[in-house]
Amino acid sequence: MKRTSIILAAVFALLTAMPADAARKAKVKTPPDPYKSLKDKIDRYFVNFKSDEQRIRSTFHLKTLVVNDSLRTVDISANNNLGEQLFTDDLAETIYQEVQLLLPDSVQDYNLTITTGGWDLRQLVPNRLRQHKDKSRTWGDIDYHGRPWVRNASLPYTITEGLQNRHISLWASHGRYFNVKDSTWKWQRPALFGTREDLFTQTIVTPYLIPMLQNAGAIVFSPRERDWQRNEFIVDNDTPETGYTEHNGAHQWSKSNTNGFAWHSGSYEDFENPFTAGTCRQSATTDNVKRQSEIIWKPAITESGNYAVYVSYHTTDKSIDDAHYTVWHQGIPTEFRVNQTMGEKTWVYLGTFYFDQRQSTRNCVTLSNLSRHHHGVVTADAVRFGGGMGNIDRGRGVSGLPRCLEAARYYAQWAGMPYEVYSTKDGEDDYGDDINVRSYMTNHLAGGSVFVPDTTGLNVPIELSLAIHSDAGYTRDGKSHTGTLSVCTTYLNDSILNSGLTRLVSRDLADELLYSIPADIKKKYGNWPTRELYDRNYSETRCPMVPSAILETMSHQNFADMRMGQDPNFRFDLARSIYKTLLRYISAMHNKKYVVQPLAPNRLSAELTGRGEAKISWHPVYDEYEPTAKPTGYVVYTATGRSGFDNGTYIKGGTETSVTIPVDPEKLYSFRVTAVNDGGESFPSEVVSVFDVPEAQKSVLIVNGFTRLAAPQVVDNTASQGFDLDTDAGVTYGRTAGWLGYQIGWDKSKIGSERRDGLGYTNDSLQGQFIAGNDFDYIRTHAAAIATAHKYRVASCSVAALDNNEVHPQNYEMMDVILGLQRKDGYSLVPYQLMSPMLREHIRLFAKRGGSLLVSGAYLGSDMQDPVDRTYLADILKLTYQGQNADSLQRDSINGLGLQFTFHRQLNEQHYADQHPEIIEPVYPAFSAMKYADDYSASVAYNGTDYKSFAMGFPFECIKDEPKRNSIMRGILQFLLQSNNP
Repeated sequence: MKRTSIILAAVFALLTAMPADAARKAKVKTPPDPYKSLKDKIDRYFVNFKSDEQRIRSTFHLKTLVVNDSLRTVDISANNNLGEQLFTDDLAETIYQEVQLLLPDSVQDYNLTITTGGWDLRQLVPNRLRQHKDKSRTWGDIDYHGRPWVRNASLPYTITEGLQNRHISLWASHGRYFNVKDSTWKWQRPALFGTREDLFTQTIVTPYLIPMLQNAGAIVFSPRERDWQRNEFIVDNDTPETGYTEHNGAHQWSKSNTNGFAWHSGSYEDFENPFTAGTCRQSATTDNVKRQSEIIWKPAITESGNYAVYVSYHTTDKSIDDAHYTVWHQGIPTEFRVNQTMGEKTWVYLGTFYFDQRQSTRNCVTLSNLSRHHHGVVTADAVRFGGGMGNIDRGRGVSGLPRCLEAARYYAQWAGMPYEVYSTKDGEDDYGDDINVRSYMTNHLAGGSVFVPDTTGLNVPIELSLAIHSDAGYTRDGKSHTGTLSVCTTYLNDSILNSGLTRLVSRDLADELLYSIPADIKKKYGNWPTRELYDRNYSETRCPMVPSAILETMSHQNFADMRMGQDPNFRFDLARSIYKTLLRYISAMHNKKYVVQPLAPNRLSAELTGRGEAKISWHPVYDEYEPTAKPTGYVVYTATGRSGFDNGTYIKGGTETSVTIPVDPEKLYSFRVTAVNDGGESFPSEVVSVFDVPEAQKSVLIVNGFTRLAAPQVVDNTASQGFDLDTDAGVTYGRTAGWLGYQIGWDKSKIGSERRDGLGYTNDSLQGQFIAGNDFDYIRTHAAAIATAHKYRVASCSVAALDNNEVHPQNYEMMDVILGLQRKDGYSLVPYQLMSPMLREHIRLFAKRGGSLLVSGAYLGSDMQDPVDRTYLADILKLTYQGQNADSLQRDSINGLGLQFTFHRQLNEQHYADQHPEIIEPVYPAFSAMKYADDYSASVAYNGTDYKSFAMGFPFECIKDEPKRNSIMRGILQFLLQSNNP
């Protein structure tokens, strides 16, 4: 064999040295390949090899076969596609055994190696499946043991087996960018099914995934603006008129010897770095509270709402790891400890809080020079409230959109990154810059930390990066799912990360994501394909110096995928699966145990005991797929009056399901509850409220029946597919930034086309808008309105508590039933109905006993149109449904109870909208109590000798003006709770 190789090499050298004509004349014959038949046989084997668990579209092939008689080895290399599988020990050994059987007897005892992408198949078995873990694929002794970049010091519980002190870089893909060649701002992905990938992936990452990771204790960095808030208020020492003040104690604040942030009006051009344009402040530390110095940043908020809070500072040789920041939100203080030894001269996220309109000390940020370090230095610079509008001008003006919708390149500049970080293409290709900056910004922050030790940076111990995308592609039948794909890069830079770890740790991450997410989705929603695991040269997996992956969650071009992806319930479950995957992966990388955070409790109620107390009750929700996700305690958050929620009271014990809290008379109290365990905290429950008037003779029970979260109206028939936002825009979890506009391409025969007539094509009529959704706090709105009467006690509960007979309406004189946008839409992944059978029965019995009813909702008539339902509406609520009010959307006024008022009828940022209020006509002797602008009936009142009712064809909480809303509620209360004589 060796001699044959020498002869072949000599012939090859001769032929390449000859002119082409001479070579042909030489008529040298290429010797036959002795292994051609074997190669063909092995190639056929790879071509015919099919994965039972994955949908892999590419074909496997033999790449090379090398038999070395001297070394007695057989080296087989398959094309890279073979590595797109999720390998197990059994799969790798099966391929080895089956290929071994194809080898001739003459080489059966040779050492066989099968590789793909440069890796032995056995190396592609992830650590999660190895009985004996490969320690070279874990962090081993590498770990960060210092204080986290940011820590919420007001948490009433401790996380010990979650992601505490873990720093993660995470982002949603793409965003609006400036196309230098065309000199215009553009989106990066096509307009399909009401959205774009630039917008859609944010709806998974921002409201769900980032909060889940933070609730597990992680510090999450995002290279894109995370705040869905168009307003921005910056308070800085260089412009004290913005609300900056200093108070000096034993140690005075003084000017630092380094540059800091300074803001200027207007836009910013390329190269401008706002974090080098101003100055910083600093002070020596103290441990004496009475001698402390303090800075106050007090913004002049022009519009109440949720605002992300970012602080900034610089690092010195004596910087401390426990800078005492306090965020005052609606008068409630939440304390943070910021590690100023890392992450200097950029925006450092603390949290998102609700701030009232106006400038006051109830809504501000303070920094003290208190510290456990006696000889340290605390520094201070600007504080930013809100995400704001894009302000980077690339030569033809700014984008005109909120910063959160822009590409990461522009946030990076605003966040003080060096030019070489945010502009790797020298300002000539913003699209390429955006792809690269996500990773480069991560590296710049992580440089110098234990996980990126050989690079200069800001020392933030980021140990993982993940990009969340959606993919192109579609299925021909329009009903099948495309599924999930993951990406890693293992074969660059000698297959080694900056820390010295093998790049196979990135494959392990991609493998864990690709295995876990389809498995979780299948458990709850049925079939969901597992696609390929790409090992390719992608910037977001090539450039990070830490383990990294891209997750292509689904296809934004495939209606079947997006029908699920636009449902908020699916987004929650998808995000929870990603969070659990990262939790498992990071815990395994450090050889630590983990506990999955619990689910939010339900069946909430808040009732007065009659002893100056409120009893708050709830019920745990168990995750049937996660045995560790059991609550071991709860946190009850309390808000009084118009103030924000406090930092919570911890209730120990997973079986404890109620707590009694003292309440003052004539003060509105609102509560929400979370479940906690060693792995972290759940999302919050809905809000319940009480209002105690000790001398009151009558009580009101508010019942929240608005639990719906849904995609827009689904259209799916033989000719058309898509989402009809005009009929019903659906209901998101709180505010969303996910909508681009209304779908105008419905033709199923045009599937895959991205032209205006292509299936799913969408206009941009909602571009740049945030749309409000379900905030789960409408009990508080109703209770606040009732409280203005100062005559009635108020209690409240969720409809689930009522359904389970945990609250008894017969103890109250009036029921206020909130139905909001509740409806049986027929397509939601979680089934909803306007009123459950138990709720209907409670209402019927309540009326029979002479109680008074207030019922309001957007689908009160249309969702109850079978004969039994119509009879119920006529008999109990004394109304008939007469269709939707088709008056112009510009005429959103109503006349009733002596007032003219407007309500939220169009999609907007402040409150969910009732797009199509209903006309409800009275059944005699009931009468119409409110009229739309076109004189159709908007509400029906019944003043009977048996009971009283007031039904509204639109949600009460949608009334815009608070004083008028309160006045209307007082009028309804007077009608319903006066003497029963007509």
